[in-house]
Amino acid sequence: MTKPRPYVLSIAATDPSAGAGVLADIKTLEANKVYGLGVVSGITYQNDNTFTGVDWVPVENITRQAEIVLTKFPVKVTKIGLIQSLPVLETIIDFLLGLKPDLKIIWDPILKASAGFTFHDRLEQEALLPILKKLFLLTPNVTEACSLGEMDSPEESALQLSQYCHVLLKGGHRVKKLGRDTLYLQSGEKYSYRPKEQNISAKHGSGCVLSAALAANLAQNYKLPRACLRAKQYTTKFLTSNANLLGYHQT
Repeated sequence: MTKPRPYVLSIAATDPSAGAGVLADIKTLEANKVYGLGVVSGITYQNDNTFTGVDWVPVENITRQAEIVLTKFPVKVTKIGLIQSLPVLETIIDFLLGLKPDLKIIWDPILKASAGFTFHDRLEQEALLPILKKLFLLTPNVTEACSLGEMDSPEESALQLSQYCHVLLKGGHRVKKLGRDTLYLQSGEKYSYRPKEQNISAKHGSGCVLSAALAANLAQNYKLPRACLRAKQYTTKFLTSNANLLGYHQT
């Protein structure tokens, strides 16, 4: 009999293709040797290359889902993905921290679907900054970092945002230094993670996979820089698993 696994909660939208969102998170968490719990924040209508819309789950239903698992299971880390708005996000975060003040919260700020559907055009800084201060980690790609930090340079934006929480700048959308991720700690330290595989294939939901793998490693008590490295290694295996947009999860 195997020893008990840590618990991680994913709060994200459904994806019928199971390549992204809460379904991808659960698969990633399982492959990374933690038990994944799932709360649905929205119902999307998409596959691996087409996105036609989303129906949002009311925030009171999101918190009700979260409460029933958080009051039973010893969750160490929560990863939040696609959310309707910043006010909804803050309500969820406040609810989570009210139940578990020491909970590590990761926000993967999905502003636009890979198929082109835009969820959030502009995020108000006055609403954003109080939220960042409650997070353990923010995981934007380069485009999202520029939007959140309101700067043209993703690196400068990530550095600015790291005043409020740790930031992992994902490099999958870079024009130069493709695939290089950079961790900006609140202390000012910086770590870079270069891709070791060149024969990779773009995957639907790769950002979800990276942040979920990171959550899994944090729940196993790896320090953040090491957790980022292990998550990068897992995501690379996912990206090289096949030549299709829907990758395979491997232990």
